[in-house]
Amino acid sequence: MIEAIQEQFNKMSKGQKMIANYIMDHYEQAAFLTAAKLGKAVGVSESTVVRFAGLMGYDGYGEFQEALATWIQNKLNTVQRNEIRYNKKNDSEILKGVLKTDAQNILDTLGSIDSDAFKSAVDMIMNARKVFIVGIRTCSPLAQYLAFYLNMVRDQVIVVNSSNASEMFEQMIRLNTEDTVIGISFPRYSIRTLKAMEFANERNAKLIAITDSEYSPMNMYASCKLLAKSNMISIADSLVAPMSVINALVVALCMKNHDEVNNNLKELEDVWENYQVYIKDEIAGVEEPPKE
Repeated sequence: MIEAIQEQFNKMSKGQKMIANYIMDHYEQAAFLTAAKLGKAVGVSESTVVRFAGLMGYDGYGEFQEALATWIQNKLNTVQRNEIRYNKKNDSEILKGVLKTDAQNILDTLGSIDSDAFKSAVDMIMNARKVFIVGIRTCSPLAQYLAFYLNMVRDQVIVVNSSNASEMFEQMIRLNTEDTVIGISFPRYSIRTLKAMEFANERNAKLIAITDSEYSPMNMYASCKLLAKSNMISIADSLVAPMSVINALVVALCMKNHDEVNNNLKELEDVWENYQVYIKDEIAGVEEPPKE
């Protein structure tokens, strides 16, 4: 479903794009809406919804709705399989199972990530006038983490406030071709992050997507795609592999800007000491007994 929408997205009218974005962000609700109700929810006519279904290759909206329901059922089955997988297991077994799944996500990412795209991302971040980072909901901690360390590497790093769509665009209003936007989104994909990427694309900014798949809607606008596996463990998404990719970005950027990073860290240490940011009282380590 995501692949089909992505392939047809550039051929869609403005109203059809609104329908596509709504379905990607609210597919569970969309599957139960008639063409008229879906149009009302999105703000387009019923005929636009019907034409959208035709563009997707279906004979009518009913056939499209049935395909959407089947796709959702398959996703729900994934959740159910994971629930069965961990049901009746003790805490120790769950711990080992989750850690193994996270480790496998990292290994799968290692085997598939595009090293050229990674190098391009490092250069785009280094050479940008400003770096904007967009991450919504479960991706917000990833955005904050990346921004924290990028601020040690360079200045003008902005985490776009995602409390509402209006504020996002207000913060990005001066975006231009010299800027880089990093969008972070994993299923369920955020329509606000996607809209921010679309806006940045229209301003001809350089775009980096950190997402899970070639079929992610985030890739519609990004010229640089960093793909990290994020298989669902249970009700929680595994974001360990994306975090590893972000760590790799930070390390690579630090190596490219080694002197400035060292100067920034030294200055921070002085500030922390002068303003007593950290408590100096520490518990002394226990000395090992002398070997006989």
